[in-house]
Amino acid sequence: MTALVRTLARAALLALFAAPAFAAPVLKPDITVTTPVVTVADMFDAPGDFAAKPLFRAPAPGTSGEVSLAQVTAAAARIGLVDFDSAGLDGVRVARFGVPVTEDMLKSLVAADLGRRGLVADGATARTRFDRSLGALNADSRDRPASLVELNYASSSGQFAARFRIAGRTAPLDMTGRVDFMVEVPHLIGSQPAGKILTPSDVEMRPVPVGFADNGSFASLDQVVGKQLRHPARDGLMLRPADVADPLVVARNDTVTLYLKSGPMTLSVRGQALNDAAVGQKVSVLNLMSSKVVNGIAVATGAVEIGGHSATIANL
Repeated sequence: MTALVRTLARAALLALFAAPAFAAPVLKPDITVTTPVVTVADMFDAPGDFAAKPLFRAPAPGTSGEVSLAQVTAAAARIGLVDFDSAGLDGVRVARFGVPVTEDMLKSLVAADLGRRGLVADGATARTRFDRSLGALNADSRDRPASLVELNYASSSGQFAARFRIAGRTAPLDMTGRVDFMVEVPHLIGSQPAGKILTPSDVEMRPVPVGFADNGSFASLDQVVGKQLRHPARDGLMLRPADVADPLVVARNDTVTLYLKSGPMTLSVRGQALNDAAVGQKVSVLNLMSSKVVNGIAVATGAVEIGGHSATIANL
């Protein structure tokens, strides 16, 4: 029996020495975190049961800092981690991942809020300007890195004061500025003579303040393309409906063809236009054969159609 006990004890002792020794956590030289708190698992390899324990606060999003070995040792001791491998390091560089917060991001939040209030007219956009530069700013990586907390807007002056919340930062961000409502309107490319029929390559859409556009008297693109300039126009002119007209198909003193349709019969004679006319407009024509004046409708270039009743025929 004694021999058996000695054998079992020897086996237990061999098993004890054969078991792997506990691996102490090993300090990392350089870490990057995404949360506000640095844990043991962030700071050490093989963190063991201490993995989720917090050590200290992370730097602000998008920034980094150095933590000395003494600071790491003190923080680890506070949570009961007294045995770790420093890997010969004097300190650790700790960085926190951040998403850049841009002025455009904040401006879009202001514009969206004004839109929800119904302050942005159809076809207009809000152009926002801040009174000061935003500078370098980072937020935690989230679906909404920045959000608008409060917006005070004065419609009479366009001035506003906005408060934003930046993910990962405790202090709010306060910004002031001005909003101008803009609308895209057609401008002429290159100086053009009177009578020029405008094509898409002659026109460029540019933003202008709604107030500068004379409260809606500006033209849309389809109101100017294919139309004719009423007068000579300089490069960069903001086009208005009064600047263009339907293209003329009949000009005063032009020789035109008069068409008289009566049932299956069509009668045509030559005449001289006495006024300008676009398609669908009235034009008076002098019959060059009879020297009589008749009234018709311009239907195409150099073509005028007149009614087919007996009085018109007699007047030819």
